[in-house]
Amino acid sequence: MHYRTLFTWLLLLVALPQLGGCFLAIASGAAVGASAAHDRRGVGTYVDDKRIYLGAYDSINNDKEIALKNNVTIVVYNGVMLLVGETRTPELRQRAERLVSGFDGTRRIVNEIEVREPEGFWSRRRDNTTTLRVKTALLDLTSLPGFDPTRVNVTTAHRVVYLMGKVSHEEDTAVVGIARDVSGVERVVKVFEHTD
Repeated sequence: MHYRTLFTWLLLLVALPQLGGCFLAIASGAAVGASAAHDRRGVGTYVDDKRIYLGAYDSINNDKEIALKNNVTIVVYNGVMLLVGETRTPELRQRAERLVSGFDGTRRIVNEIEVREPEGFWSRRRDNTTTLRVKTALLDLTSLPGFDPTRVNVTTAHRVVYLMGKVSHEEDTAVVGIARDVSGVERVVKVFEHTD
């Protein structure tokens, strides 16, 4: 009996790497389905945004000067690409935009990259904390029936909060009002698309 148990475990260990890809595909598909269920984008648009993001991210990473000596963050929502972060020169800022241009499905690029020395770990961590505070504050927005805070993408760079998503004008006003009141937020930039 002991040998049979040992054999079963060895067989599972050998088979696990082969099954890992299947499990990953199933888990990824479930994650896409769950996320897309709350999203106002169609599933096809949601998947296209992920494809555009991955391609753009790969393009930035292949440029070693930008990837290693600068800081560029990419967010894609409904075919709109937001670029934030820092590059050391205006030429590098334009080069970053050129690198991510031309992906099929991209409708617009909003380049908010600042020309300055890249911020350090603690500054980026502070921005990440601000993003989390804004997302948490949006959970308290209960005055709008049917509002789902997960439909608003929040990104922070240099204490500036960028809001993306498909929202109504009423949701726009409420979300911006909440974001402006969060501690640490110096400015709010809307990259919203309106549903009404």
